Amino acid sequence: MDPGSVEKAAGALLDAYATGTPISPLTTDYPDMSIADAYAVQAVQVKTWTDAGARVKGHKVGLTSAAMQRQLGVNYPDSGVLLDSMFLPENDAIERSRFLQPRVEPEVAFVLGRPLAGPGVTAADAVGAVEYVLPALEVIDSRIADWKIKLPDTIADNASSGGVVLGTRPVRLDDLDLALMGCLLHRNGNLIDTGAGGAVLGSPINALVWLANVLGENGESLEAGHVVLPGSITAMVPVSPGDTMTATFAGVGSVTARFAAP
Repeated sequence: MDPGSVEKAAGALLDAYATGTPISPLTTDYPDMSIADAYAVQAVQVKTWTDAGARVKGHKVGLTSAAMQRQLGVNYPDSGVLLDSMFLPENDAIERSRFLQPRVEPEVAFVLGRPLAGPGVTAADAVGAVEYVLPALEVIDSRIADWKIKLPDTIADNASSGGVVLGTRPVRLDDLDLALMGCLLHRNGNLIDTGAGGAVLGSPINALVWLANVLGENGESLEAGHVVLPGSITAMVPVSPGDTMTATFAGVGSVTARFAAP
């Protein structure tokens, strides 16, 4: 894609945020959009937001589980940026209207105690950089109509980011086996899905390693204090006004996201 097309695609996504109206897939309008093109479109939006005063508070990795890859018909992870405005207090009523097509994913969130910069980051490096983990519910969203996305679409759309609710009980990594950690996902008190940490590239730590190395190839790094979401343990679940979603992780605890009634 030429620079003008990158700007135009980014503008279409920014308009979708502003109007609340999803757009057709970018890969329909730009069938030759590459992964690099998609990240360029994402970068234009991030610069627009930060120029307006938003602050980058972390990153997310998406499409790390086989369930999510099957659900969206892709076969490779992606990453996006977490802004300060995306962090939602636990148990506060979340207005459904702030999203276009929200769905929820249970994840463990890494909070970094020191910077992590690739390339060449190993699992040991990643473990050493994590200060603690928190239970999390990511609210993913899509500016693409009906979630009709291919990999470049979701990358361009900031990895389908929407918001995140973090739990408040920090747990150190040395007290956990993330690969074997089980998760229960409840909606309105009813169990709707289960999973284990191993669904995320074998272990959520592997997603952190992948992210640090991919960012490093572009001269970027993860900073101390940043939150990293490594990917969903289950398939994504649609939510409606009035829903209460709770994820419970073995050894980590639980987190609840409550969506305001109509």
